[in-house]
Amino acid sequence: MAKAAEKPSKLSSLKNFIREAKAELKKVTWPTRRQIWYWTLVVIVFTLCVSLYLGLIDFILAWLFRALLG
Repeated sequence: MAKAAEKPSKLSSLKNFIREAKAELKKVTWPTRRQIWYWTLVVIVFTLCVSLYLGLIDFILAWLFRALLG
């Protein structure tokens, strides 16, 4: 009867995972500092625009319901 294939130990599996993760991270194209600042500003401006829009809609609906319901 043939022996079943031995499972690798948890420690060797962890080491293998870390080795492969490091290899994959070397393939990543990381953004430059300038790109990070640019996209951070884009997110902040977009968030402010959406906040203002939703605030305006809330103000209009509150005014409308107050006018209709007295």
